[in-house]
Amino acid sequence: MDRTRIIFIGIIGVAFLLIACIVGFQFVSNLGGNNDVATGELTEQPTALPRDTVLVTLSSSNTKQNWLNAVVEKFNAANVTTADGNRIVVQVSHVTSGDSMEAILDGRSQPTAWSPGDQSWVDQVNDQWKSRTNKPLASEACLPTVYAPLGFAMWQPMAETLGWPNKPIGWDTIVALAADPEGWGSYGRPEWGQFRFGHTHPAYANSGLLSMTSFVYGIAGQDLTPADIYSDEVQTALRDLEQHTSKYGRQSPALLDLMAREGPSYLHAAAVPEADVVRFNVERGSELSFPLVFIFPSGGTIWADHPYCVLDNADWVSPEQAEAATIFLDYLRAPEQQEMAIDNYLRPLDASIPLHAPMDMSNGTDPNASPQTIPALPSPNTEISNAVIDIFNLNKRKATILVVLDTSGSMSGERIKTARDATIDFLRRLDPNDRVGVMIFSDEATMLAEPTRTGDIVESLTQRVGGLVANGNTALYESVCEATKTINQIQQEDLQNNESRLYGIVLLSDGEDTVGRVTENQMFATCLPANAEADGVKIYPIAFGEEADVAVLTRMANVTAGRMFTADPTSISNVYISISAEQ
Repeated sequence: MDRTRIIFIGIIGVAFLLIACIVGFQFVSNLGGNNDVATGELTEQPTALPRDTVLVTLSSSNTKQNWLNAVVEKFNAANVTTADGNRIVVQVSHVTSGDSMEAILDGRSQPTAWSPGDQSWVDQVNDQWKSRTNKPLASEACLPTVYAPLGFAMWQPMAETLGWPNKPIGWDTIVALAADPEGWGSYGRPEWGQFRFGHTHPAYANSGLLSMTSFVYGIAGQDLTPADIYSDEVQTALRDLEQHTSKYGRQSPALLDLMAREGPSYLHAAAVPEADVVRFNVERGSELSFPLVFIFPSGGTIWADHPYCVLDNADWVSPEQAEAATIFLDYLRAPEQQEMAIDNYLRPLDASIPLHAPMDMSNGTDPNASPQTIPALPSPNTEISNAVIDIFNLNKRKATILVVLDTSGSMSGERIKTARDATIDFLRRLDPNDRVGVMIFSDEATMLAEPTRTGDIVESLTQRVGGLVANGNTALYESVCEATKTINQIQQEDLQNNESRLYGIVLLSDGEDTVGRVTENQMFATCLPANAEADGVKIYPIAFGEEADVAVLTRMANVTAGRMFTADPTSISNVYISISAEQ
């Protein structure tokens, strides 16, 4: 063989090696899932795998995201195999419990295994699956993986004023403080004003459902029927709490992010998992005005144990995938991985594994707390869950919302069609006693309908939205000023009538201002607040496409304590669901 041929063969070999490395790198880097532009959650995107490999897709509640990422990376590197010798690869998607349940039931998500925050979600999905197929979604009981108890996050000086860590603080304490006309003045701190609370929406988030359930237990006791939940005692207490709840949401980290950004004058406390409080103190302590502390409710808490279900009764899961998912479950529950949970702000199932930093008082939590020292409240069954969500909807603080839609020429085609459809779904999702209006803008702002009780206007309004067309320029800044003027005026009228509501502007735009009658600086200086207020008008901008002015839209969200979303025609519906949970 001559020298030229040897060199040629060598070059070909190196080229194949490089291609293999690139493919391998892409394979490994894709195993963690993909980021959803609408919600920031990781979504299920199965990856093409080499032969002799079994893929386990796991949809997991986002409270245990850091821990599962670490465990999955370790497991995938260990080259664990099935009985047939095929390598198991796990890919995890981090989701909210309620949304992932709905996605599985309607076919948008088909994971091999599912790990919501609590057994109550398993009961709900199995009840609905049985009604379709006469069998549960998982043939075996879903085993717990880790503890993430629910309670209150509160600024340390405020918690200490209530007696933390020595004095019991329960839901009754929170309700009494919320209902007291003197607010913090009754504790000698009038400068803190009225108590302001936040929690996630129980129809979407595990933390919301479990927090509201523990609230009901704290008011009426644990031995309840669904009928007991509708009692005047429970509903009056819930109404007192909700009238001083300034923020709902889809994820508890978003509530803590808002507390970190806006400081103690915005929200005083929020119902969240312990893991999120400790993580914020450790990872974002430098941003916090004061440390946050985690308060275990004195009447007990739900020790959410994050069950793991192998969905072997689903027709998309093969027997070998079910076997592989069970092998990974055993790996998760092994002592070495349970020890890793502590470093990721969670509690092992085995109480004999001693806690250590970061799960300690210096990071805001009591390491001595356990299901033996803090009463473990029962997870709600399907009937209790449905009743809790129902009385929340009956007694929650109602919202006044103005939807502001960009109908300029750049929205033509697929964008205007999907915007119309998603907006109609959003209008139909609102509570009948919310108020909603719609403004459109192109060359100028046009009010299609002033905010009116949703139940009275939704049918006619959806017909008008369904006929929108796109043309003209983009009067973005002028429209924001018109929208805030309208909502501010409505809020002032409500205050004069002693009516307490939430106020929001949902702003969808795909481009920059091209009209110029109002400048960017003028809008921020004269139309938007200098500082966000808990009960002020919040703007929820949706950057719809790559040409949207993301920097300006983000600033609008930040100065009003709203939330910025990025969407495209495939994700806009999911964005509107997130905004529904905020109101």
